[in-house]
Amino acid sequence: MAECIDCGAFTKFEGGRCYPCYQKEKNDLDVDDDEISIESNGLTDKERNYRYNMIKGRIAETLIQELFLSLGFNVFRYGMENTIPGIIELLKGVKSDVATEIKRMPDFVIQNPNSNEVHFVEVKFRSSGSFKLKNLSKDYPYQNALIILVSKKHIKCISVEELNEGKEITESTRNYLGNRKEFELNKEVIKEFCDFATKFFEGV
Repeated sequence: MAECIDCGAFTKFEGGRCYPCYQKEKNDLDVDDDEISIESNGLTDKERNYRYNMIKGRIAETLIQELFLSLGFNVFRYGMENTIPGIIELLKGVKSDVATEIKRMPDFVIQNPNSNEVHFVEVKFRSSGSFKLKNLSKDYPYQNALIILVSKKHIKCISVEELNEGKEITESTRNYLGNRKEFELNKEVIKEFCDFATKFFEGV
């Protein structure tokens, strides 16, 4: 079942928003008449919403990739668009077991240079700053993956195993990326990247 990327409620489209969140975002956007006329002859609301969310996700992924690279980690892009270039367009609207498995591929494989351990990492952006088990696709196959959540204020991390135990990320939880024993990251560097996230997502 598709879920809203902001609040987690039911929505028609994977990677989209429910109607109330969509309306809120639409009302928050300050566009002039010229932009409205261009949009009416360009992307449909559905296409615009899809592209907009895709761009936010890519920004969050790049932010995390650069954070780990700056700290000397080996970072390998692993998601479907990187493993099978161009497939994301081909799989839009396709509902099959194979398509579902491909769409669920984590974004990165990250290797810790100190321990040589490797980790599957899925990067998510949520303006709400929260992530729960219900926000993960049903029967998510990568049970050993780590979810890194980028929000307007924080970069937090939780494992799929912890989500299955009932734990979650909220605005008030203290599951910061800098606290993860798997990585032992420099917290000052993470703070700098949090500042980047605040600037990039300020109007989102």
